[in-house]
Amino acid sequence: CSKSSECFLLSAGMKAAEEIPKKIHSLKYFYTASTQVPNFPEFVIVGLVDEYPIEHYNSNTQRLQPKQDWMNKVTEEDPTYWETSTNGALGAQETFKGNIGTVKQRLNQTGGVHIFQYMVGCEWDDETDDVNGFRQYGFDGEDFLIYDQKTETWIAPVQQAVPSKHKLSNDKALMDFHKRYLTQECPDWLKKYVKFGRSSLMRKVSLLQKTPSSPLTCHATGFYPDRADLFWKKDEEELHEDVVKGEILPNHDGSFQMSVDLDLSGLKDEDWGRYSCVFHLAGGQEVSKRLDKRDIRTNWKTNDGGQRLFISLSFSHLSLQEIKSNVPHFSHSDIKCPNSSES
Repeated sequence: CSKSSECFLLSAGMKAAEEIPKKIHSLKYFYTASTQVPNFPEFVIVGLVDEYPIEHYNSNTQRLQPKQDWMNKVTEEDPTYWETSTNGALGAQETFKGNIGTVKQRLNQTGGVHIFQYMVGCEWDDETDDVNGFRQYGFDGEDFLIYDQKTETWIAPVQQAVPSKHKLSNDKALMDFHKRYLTQECPDWLKKYVKFGRSSLMRKVSLLQKTPSSPLTCHATGFYPDRADLFWKKDEEELHEDVVKGEILPNHDGSFQMSVDLDLSGLKDEDWGRYSCVFHLAGGQEVSKRLDKRDIRTNWKTNDGGQRLFISLSFSHLSLQEIKSNVPHFSHSDIKCPNSSES
């Protein structure tokens, strides 16, 4: 919590939350191998759950490390998780070192700055239980190979990728693994991470008021990344008068928070239902909370001696990763791009 007035409102025992589950969760891993990029590791892996960083590896530290405290819960089920996954990342590092050389050769590239990337992951609908997987390679910012899960085929956007496409497509064991991983193993890990991080990875939009005469604060917290908007609407039109918008501020866990105040002075009782607070995360869903006196939570005493609590509107979010049998994350055999000698 920031140093703003909302902090004292968010005290223990003063919080009420209604969860609104996000329907689609995702797990993603980004592998990046590079050459001659100043002040940047030659190899990096970043794992994301619903766009939150959960794990990180680079060739300088040569250790896979958690980016969220709740990720340490994985050792409760597998005490060797971090050691095993680090070994997998080390194997992936060596594979990518060879891959970037192969792609450079195919594209007639020599020295200089080059970047070879791989993305793999899955999405899971927590209502329908539908899953969708994806994986693709890129080189210097352009698509190189794309896997189409629906047709179970590889697509080569550039002619130089055709040999790799044929090699991967003709490897039945590898194609079977791709299908199994994207439809079974990845979603299974995603569901675990959602379970581990549900209480921490929760975006919250709250209506807060210190006293009956105070401005009403709409406060959003726990979102990522910091490309978001929070605003008041009246009759579906965004308000710009009687509104004070705060800055986006960081939380201790890497997520962000922001708030926007609405001046309630002069607001007629019959007009309350015309107002709503809207939170919108770039590229994500929009959450709207209509203004209702019964929903406002505060810590001021009511006439009957009771105490009102502020409302907290929450919706969870999560997303992706790659694992293979007893190597939970990184299987360098899976990410291998066929080298020139194999094509």
